[in-house]
This record gives sequence, C-alpha cells and structure tokens, in this order.
Amino acid sequence: MEDVKKSTGIYWILFLLSVAAFFILYRYIGGVCILTLPFVCTWFAKALDIM
Repeated sequence: MEDVKKSTGIYWILFLLSVAAFFILYRYIGGVCILTLPFVCTWFAKALDIM
C-alpha cells in the first residue's frame, strides 16, 4: 500500500481560528469560551493527522 501525504494546511488554519475564537470569547463573555473547545481539539487532531 502507498502512503499518501495529505495536505493539512486548512486544518492548521481552522485550528488557529478556533483558538483565536476561544480567547476572544474568554475575553468578552468568559464562561461561554468552553463551547469552542471541541472545535479546538478536533482541528488540532486533524492537523496532526491523528483522525
């Protein structure tokens, strides 16, 4: 079987955007920032090609 290298650039961008959203929500709303954690973890795992 051949190992095909996937492009993970879009996942890194989405990860960084979700981290930015986390800190923006933390700054202005506080407790609601926890709602962005599933996105942060998912895009990080996809960027590392774990999922």
